[in-house]
Amino acid sequence: MKKIYIAGCGGMLGEAFYGQFKDDYELKCTDKDVNASWLSLLDFRHFDAYKNEVITFNPDYLFHLGAYTDLEFCEQNADETYSTNTLAVESAVYLANELDIPLLYISTAGIFDGKKEFYDDWDQPNPLGVYARSKYMGERFVVENAKRYLICRAGWMMGGGPGKDKKFVQKIMKQIKDGKRELFIVNDKDGTPTYTHDFAINLKLLLEKEYWGLYNMVCGGQTSRLEVAQEIISILGIQDKVKINEVSSDYFKSEYFAPRPPSERLINRKLNIRGLNVIRDWNIALKDYLDSYYQDYL
Repeated sequence: MKKIYIAGCGGMLGEAFYGQFKDDYELKCTDKDVNASWLSLLDFRHFDAYKNEVITFNPDYLFHLGAYTDLEFCEQNADETYSTNTLAVESAVYLANELDIPLLYISTAGIFDGKKEFYDDWDQPNPLGVYARSKYMGERFVVENAKRYLICRAGWMMGGGPGKDKKFVQKIMKQIKDGKRELFIVNDKDGTPTYTHDFAINLKLLLEKEYWGLYNMVCGGQTSRLEVAQEIISILGIQDKVKINEVSSDYFKSEYFAPRPPSERLINRKLNIRGLNVIRDWNIALKDYLDSYYQDYL
């Protein structure tokens, strides 16, 4: 078996990667938050510890997954964000080059300014806030310095269920679980959901074919926050019990004050051209996600 070292594996994406790769590869999965039996402790911001772990394991691939993704936290803690989301990526590049192995880095649709309706793999990013800038600087460092790499840009991530999902789907599901019968959903934010397991499956395909480079990797179909919320209500069959009120982003400006692009819609142009896009449409993946992780939640 080939070996993969997965740093920052404690979140929703790490859970999917562990599930999709564990049977075919020898894995070493680490995180600063050890929240599963298959994880061990490592804070990848500590370079000497990161180096010792990776060199000792001597993997065939290095996956660098972890990052701060709470935009408000990032705006208020810029130095800690750059340490985690940017400088630690530079460490990962150094280690991958030292071992002469490919590096995986996870980027985001949030690095664009939202002035276009959608973005392909070759569009020029223009990050708006600290989170977006920290991720884009990591992306640039990988492109400019790594010997072999995969950079995969995700959209609105969903996965991991109630225990690991801190994003939009879980926030909606928690409100419903808590008995909310009116939801206030923004009608001015467009994007593309990305199911973690579909993402991991498509990444595995690229890895095994050795198609290195930078790829947009999101579910099919363009949508919005409003449409995703409506689809959740429809899948759950509670249209007659829960009312959705459309609001602008200004409604939440005190809570969500970090700058966000109006459009984070990505298209998987490179994957499509190469005939390697195996990610399902977002509504199909959303139903699979809810069926798989939320059966006994409500």
